[in-house]
Amino acid sequence: MTLKLKLIISRANLTLVISPRLLAHHYIFCFSRVQVEFYVNENTFKERLKLFFIKNQRSSLRIRLFNFSLKLLTCLLYIVRVLLDHPTEGIGCWGCPKQNYSSNPSSNARINLAPILWVNRSLPLWGIQVTVALISFLETMLLTYLSYKGNIWEQIFRVSFILEMINTVPFIITIFWAPLRNLFIPVFLNCWLAKHALENMINDLHRAIQRTQSAMFNQVLILICTLLCLVFTGTCGIQHLERAGDNLSLFKSLYFCIVTFSTVGYGDVTPQIWPSQLLVVIMICVALVVLPLQFEELVYLWMERQKSGGNYSRHRAQTEKHVVLCVSSLKIDLLMDFLNEFYAHPRLQDYYVVILCPTEMDLQVRRVLQIPLWSQRVIYLQGSALKDQDLMRAKMDDAEACFILSSRNEVDRTAADHQTILRAWAVKDFAPNCPLYVQILKPENKFHVKFADHVVCEEEFKYAMLALNCICPSTSTLITLLVHTSRGQEGQQSPEQWQRMYGRCSGNEVYHIKLGDSKFFGEYEGKSFTYASFHAHKKYGVCLIGAKREDNKSIFLNPGPRHIMVSSDTCFYINITKEENSAFIFKEEEKQKRKGLTSGGICSGASRLPVHSIIASMGTVAMDLQNAECRPSSGTTLTLPTENGAGSRRPSIAPVLEIADTAAILPCDLLSDQSEDEANPSDDESLPAPEYVKGYPPNSPYIGSSPTLCHLLPVKAPFCCLRLDKGCRHNSFEDAKAYGFKNKLIIVSAETAGNGLYNFIVPLRAYYRPRKELNPIVLLLDNPPDNHFLEAICCFPMVYFMAGSIDNLDNLLQCGIIYADNLVVVDKESTMSAEEDYMADAKTIVNVQTMFRLFPSLSIITELTHPSNMRFMQFRAKDCYSLALSKLEKKERENGSNLAFMFRLPFAAGRVFSISMLDTLLYQSFVKDYMIPIARLLLGLDTTPGSGYLCAMKITEDDLWIQTYGRLFQKLCSSSAEIPIGIYRTESHIFSTSESQISINVEECEDTKDVKDPCKSHRNSTSSDQSEHPLLRRKSMQWARRLSRKGNKQANKADEKINQQRQNLYHRSERQELSELVKNRMKHLGLPTTGYDEMNDHQNTLSYVLINPPPDTRLELNDIVYLIRSDPLANVQNGSHSQKSSSYRLFPSSEETKNETEL
Repeated sequence: MTLKLKLIISRANLTLVISPRLLAHHYIFCFSRVQVEFYVNENTFKERLKLFFIKNQRSSLRIRLFNFSLKLLTCLLYIVRVLLDHPTEGIGCWGCPKQNYSSNPSSNARINLAPILWVNRSLPLWGIQVTVALISFLETMLLTYLSYKGNIWEQIFRVSFILEMINTVPFIITIFWAPLRNLFIPVFLNCWLAKHALENMINDLHRAIQRTQSAMFNQVLILICTLLCLVFTGTCGIQHLERAGDNLSLFKSLYFCIVTFSTVGYGDVTPQIWPSQLLVVIMICVALVVLPLQFEELVYLWMERQKSGGNYSRHRAQTEKHVVLCVSSLKIDLLMDFLNEFYAHPRLQDYYVVILCPTEMDLQVRRVLQIPLWSQRVIYLQGSALKDQDLMRAKMDDAEACFILSSRNEVDRTAADHQTILRAWAVKDFAPNCPLYVQILKPENKFHVKFADHVVCEEEFKYAMLALNCICPSTSTLITLLVHTSRGQEGQQSPEQWQRMYGRCSGNEVYHIKLGDSKFFGEYEGKSFTYASFHAHKKYGVCLIGAKREDNKSIFLNPGPRHIMVSSDTCFYINITKEENSAFIFKEEEKQKRKGLTSGGICSGASRLPVHSIIASMGTVAMDLQNAECRPSSGTTLTLPTENGAGSRRPSIAPVLEIADTAAILPCDLLSDQSEDEANPSDDESLPAPEYVKGYPPNSPYIGSSPTLCHLLPVKAPFCCLRLDKGCRHNSFEDAKAYGFKNKLIIVSAETAGNGLYNFIVPLRAYYRPRKELNPIVLLLDNPPDNHFLEAICCFPMVYFMAGSIDNLDNLLQCGIIYADNLVVVDKESTMSAEEDYMADAKTIVNVQTMFRLFPSLSIITELTHPSNMRFMQFRAKDCYSLALSKLEKKERENGSNLAFMFRLPFAAGRVFSISMLDTLLYQSFVKDYMIPIARLLLGLDTTPGSGYLCAMKITEDDLWIQTYGRLFQKLCSSSAEIPIGIYRTESHIFSTSESQISINVEECEDTKDVKDPCKSHRNSTSSDQSEHPLLRRKSMQWARRLSRKGNKQANKADEKINQQRQNLYHRSERQELSELVKNRMKHLGLPTTGYDEMNDHQNTLSYVLINPPPDTRLELNDIVYLIRSDPLANVQNGSHSQKSSSYRLFPSSEETKNETEL
């Protein structure tokens, strides 16, 4: 049985049929078309009028503009009526006989109100005013009807409605009653209606054009309109009321109002009757109420604008150049570093800097930006780079560059990188043609901003620089000085010789110039790179470090003698200033030689070249560079002063050839250095020699790491073997001593094993490092590493990790700190967010200071968050020399130096480093786009085939025959084609309060009567006078003397023994106490104490870096020379395998001094 249900809707002709079978399968709906009309209510006459007059922006704007024009017209007609009206000719109602009224304001007679009630109004003027009033009345009633919402009284009692009725209804009445046509009507009150119409018109204008002007502009406009309305109302009202008094003109009334409202009050024009005086009182009261409210709103908006910034005008963006700095939070240190480095370049003096920051301006930043030096060039905008409106305010599409900096003070550095990535994406989307300079924190996030023009990864540079600090001392200081803009004027007023020389050489920077346009290098076209580098340094004092072919984007550091210079090459050199800012001054002797003699006959005999001066045009920088002694091109020897009058010959230096002789260059076959092992067999024959291979690391911890050829293990080490302090089934070693390492350890203390730590290992395991010089690396981590990181490092030889912290002495001893030469302390992320910003380094500083006391011979390299905290490293409270350096730093800062901290001993020695010092690397890239690639090549982050690498060599006694840096330059270029770029010099220095050297003896205390001044320090370049007695603690000695003389002579032997023990304890030095503490802990851990006994105190030295010193700089013992060594693979490819020596020595030994050094 089929059940059917029919539902019929007759009005819509809709039929619905439902059956059980259809319900089981599907439904069928049959609808007839239904027409629906929308917006039915808006088709009414009222809604159409409302849409035209109110809702529609464009039509409403036209209506308000028409209304505003009507109100201005009524005010203008009132002024015309006043100027045509002459009350002395007679006044009265329309059609009535005119009567003359004489005013006598000085009398006490009753005021005649007729001149106030009646005016003279001509018929045409009346007709125009009536027409305008009628139009205004009809418009007002229409708008009142359209805006009616049920409450008629709300519409009636509005001020604007009341004013409209006062100014329009009397004119309409005069149409029907002619005698009232001369009745006075206060039409001047329409100025307030015009002000109201102007405000509404501006709002409609913003809605119509879909743009918002600043609230400051609107408020200033309202305030100006309010002042004009008050002055106009007072002028017209006083002029009209004074018709019954002194009969003031319109101009005199205006003069009186201006003088009164400006609180000047001359008193020459005053109202004479009480109605006008009452009006003045009312106007002053209104002004006292209205104007403060307007000013308060204006001040509030001004303060808000100061917080948010404002806009960078489009006109200025099109006529002036500007860059945008995007940061998460702006600190005063970051701002000053950016401004000082950015405006240090002369070409950028006319640039504007627009800062776009989402946070409110800091108080210190506000004070700095109010300085006239910066207030005219720096604009602060509060906004987000993720909003197109804020990017439009900063005119990002017209900017010359955009710098996006990460917030390194965040605890979650990954989250900070994510914010930087979004900002970079937003800027690239909004302004795709704007060059981007991005700073990223973690290397794994670098590939997200690969599209940027320049990217600096903080952890990559940080770890690579800290690694090179271990094998090339003070690399961090060398790179920091190179990337900072300085003019070499720091420390020139200091009495210390090392400070003057150190400050002078710190002004050297990297510059570039095309060979064909250069006076430095133009004459070396067709010569080898090594020849050009040596002779340019010898002649001009500039250090040529690299070159770039025109058809190749890669930069080559020291491409070697096989690189022939052509005119299109771009030369990169280190100098005190760039060549374009230098003037060349030659003496007459040199000019004649340059004209008449060949290059081989410039010098003859033992004569010297004249001194050349390179004078920089930037300020007062001037550098006198002397040439080293010249030799004939055919000569083979350089005679040095003989000793004790003997005529024995000393070793000479071979000339640098114009074209390389491949057979003359010493081979550096590092791919097969088996000869090293054969020539230097292991001291312990029982230990098998380690076998390493060279190749590329198979696992990279992050995307974007540059492939580097390294020393690798033949087979990956198991993860259990990477743990230093725990044995496994492969070995049973549980401490560093058990491994029997031949070389000193390098210990790295970090919080976590981040991917950036991989860049610490790679430079220390690069293929060009000799295998016998590889140092074991121990990672002391607060948190155990994950398997992903272990997988990346298990292929490297002698790399271990251990869970522990530097504030635990047991952990330090277990990881082998007494067998280490370098301890690297990396800044911890968890300490970066402190209540006080500069306290973020507190824990690190105190821990390092403790290790500085416990292990005085250990080289501790510390990373700090804030560079200003480096003054606390190796802190000596009563050291007057450190106090003098502090005063020098303050003086240099007052002089405007960007490197005021450079004279701090820990920084000069490369013992402390802050990554914020490398922010200038990104800033300099705006002018020097090659700085980042050169820095990466120097640090080993990039390895370009054919490009050299940074290394160091130490000057020994056998090498002092070289004498000067210029002769060293020639020796290196001629023998091994290496380019020196600087010197790391260490000098002895006796600090006045070095407590570690205080050792008190009772007998010496009794004999010592005079105590030397503790504020005297002595320094000797080669040796220190250790014969002087250390400083004594006077109070402790007196107390010890009294204690030794105490007691009774008849005391027994036991009491004497106790007194002796007590004296020994009190007279024990701090160094002895610390030594006993460490030894006790080593005995507790089962470690031998022999290694700790051999540690010496080397704290009484100071070290500093000399970048590109003058050629006549004298070499000293233990100087470490920074070298850029050419790529070893370039020599291997040319087949230079025949010349191998058991030990590669650059300089001849004492036995070889009889023979000449040959190519």
